[in-house]
Amino acid sequence: LAAEPREGAGKGAARAVRRAGRVPAVIYGEKAAPTLVSLDPRDVMREASKSGFFTRLYDLEVGGKVHRVLPRDVQFHPVNDRPEHVDFQRVGAASRVRVEVPVKIENADKSPGVKRGGVVNLVRHVIEVWSHPDKIPAKIVIDLAGLDIGDSVHIEAIKLPEGVKPTIARNFTIVAIRAPSVQKEAEAAPTAAAAEGAAPAAAGDAKAAAPAAGAKAGDAKAAAPAAAKPAAKK
Repeated sequence: LAAEPREGAGKGAARAVRRAGRVPAVIYGEKAAPTLVSLDPRDVMREASKSGFFTRLYDLEVGGKVHRVLPRDVQFHPVNDRPEHVDFQRVGAASRVRVEVPVKIENADKSPGVKRGGVVNLVRHVIEVWSHPDKIPAKIVIDLAGLDIGDSVHIEAIKLPEGVKPTIARNFTIVAIRAPSVQKEAEAAPTAAAAEGAAPAAAGDAKAAAPAAGAKAGDAKAAAPAAAKPAAKK
């Protein structure tokens, strides 16, 4: 990418660069002073629209000097989506960078679970890794061939390039094949029906028990007058 040096930091200087039809940008890192540059907006739009933009190394030429950089952030206008600012991180031969790598699913049509109506649940769309700049993978591919409903793929099952390690130490889930909603509802229906049947039966038992209790109370009342009746005189 070709860039031009620019002078002046701050919002006012950045607005002046945009009025001139350029995109302000900054190069930082490697314990060097930030370098202020400007880019052609067409170059920024072309590269930023490509998949894996934030995992791709660029040689940024500024006034005859080449900076090896990694894109870190692009700010777009909220209305017209034009690029307004770009951040680049300068990387050296011994650098290790923290970067998010996109996840791509393959062979979903070869998954028995998907064929049976299972749903692919992509838990992580990106995976953050530590990597040497030359080793950054453009994507992490997840093969769904052979996976059935209830199966899942964890990070330890993925072979990453040498020197590339996830920033999270635990064996987290990347993707899973879950049962379709219709199947879950069908499995839950018998349990719900059984619960509904048990409730009326319990209510009926309670009602049947109530008259019996009333009958016992009536017997007690009938016995009371008989006991209170005085004995007849001979």
